[in-house]
Amino acid sequence: MYIGTYTRGGSQGIYRASFDPASGAIRLDGVAAELENPSYLAVNPDRSRLYAVSEVDDFQGTDGGGVVAFAMGADGGLRELGRRPTHGAEPCYVSVDPAGEFVMVANYSSGNAALFRLEADGSLPPAADVVQHRGSGPDAQRQEGPHAHWIAMGPEHRYVFVVDLGIDRVVGYVLDREGARLVPAADGAGVTTRPGAGPRHLAFHPDGRRAYLINELDSTLTPLSYDSESGSMESLGTVSTLPQEVTGTNTCADVHVAPSGRFVYGSNRGHDSIAVFAISDDGRLTLVQHQSTLGRTPRNFAIAPGGEFLVAANQDSSSLVTFAIDPVSGRLSPVGDPVEVPTPVCVAFL
Repeated sequence: MYIGTYTRGGSQGIYRASFDPASGAIRLDGVAAELENPSYLAVNPDRSRLYAVSEVDDFQGTDGGGVVAFAMGADGGLRELGRRPTHGAEPCYVSVDPAGEFVMVANYSSGNAALFRLEADGSLPPAADVVQHRGSGPDAQRQEGPHAHWIAMGPEHRYVFVVDLGIDRVVGYVLDREGARLVPAADGAGVTTRPGAGPRHLAFHPDGRRAYLINELDSTLTPLSYDSESGSMESLGTVSTLPQEVTGTNTCADVHVAPSGRFVYGSNRGHDSIAVFAISDDGRLTLVQHQSTLGRTPRNFAIAPGGEFLVAANQDSSSLVTFAIDPVSGRLSPVGDPVEVPTPVCVAFL
C-alpha cells in the first residue's frame, strides 16, 4: 500500500507500507518517492503505475499544481516517469480510467479538471483537455466559486463525473476517447445537491445502479439512484453523518462502499469518526455506528481488498489505524496499534 501526505509537517512525500490481509497489521517500509504534497494517489488497472497529484500553487515555475507518474518496482519502490502541470490550482484528486488509457485530475482552488491520455509506458504527455466550471454557492467563504474535488468514470465506462463543492453539483461529461476530450453530457446527467451541501466525494455501488455522495459542508450523505444510459442521478434522501447530540465544527471528507454492497462508510473531520450505514435493497440508508478513528482529522480512508479491513488516515495526529469490518453488521472495531506516518491524507491499496 502507498500513503500520500502533506509535506508541510515533516513528511518527505509518498510512503510505502506492507499490509497483512490476515491480521490487518501495517508495517511502514519508508519513503517510496519524494514529492511536495502528494495528497491523492491512484493506481492503474494492472497495478504497475502510480499517479500522484502535487497539491501546490506553483509547479516547476508554472501557476497551479502538478501530477506525477511513477513505475512500481518489485520491492514497492517508485521510479518517476515524468510530471506535468494540471493547469489548475491545488489538484486534490486523481483517477485512472478502467482501460488504463487516461488519467483525470480535479483542481480544487481553480474549479477545473484536466484529462491526460497516457503514453504506452504509462508516462504523462501534456494535458489533452481542461474543462472549467462556473458558478458559486450560498456559503460565501467556501463556495465563492467552483471547487472541483473528485473526478472518475462511472461504472458503464462512458461518463466521467466531477464533484464540485463550490457549485453544489456533480457534473457529467462523456469521455471522447478518440479525441481525448471531456464533452459536456446532455442535460440531466449528474445531479444538483441542496444549496450549501458542498459535495466532495462520490462512490458507486457494485451493482452500478446506485451511488453515494458525501457532502463536506453540511455533514451529510446522499444515496443516489443512477441511470447508466443517461448518466442521470436522483437523490433517495439525505442523512446526517453525525450523532444528533453533536455540536461544533465538522466537515465530511471521504466515502466508500463495501465490496459486498451492503454497507457504506463516510468520514467526519471534527467529530473524527467513521459513520457506518447499512444499505437497504432500495439503496436507502440506516445508521449502524459511529466509530472513532482514534486520531484527528480522518481526511481519507480505504477498504482493503477483500473487504475485511478499513484503514483510516488521521491527518492531524499523523497515524494510520486499522479497523476490522464485521461482515454481518458492517460495524468497525480497531485492531492492532496505530502506525505513525507524518500527516497522512490518502491510502492506496494494491
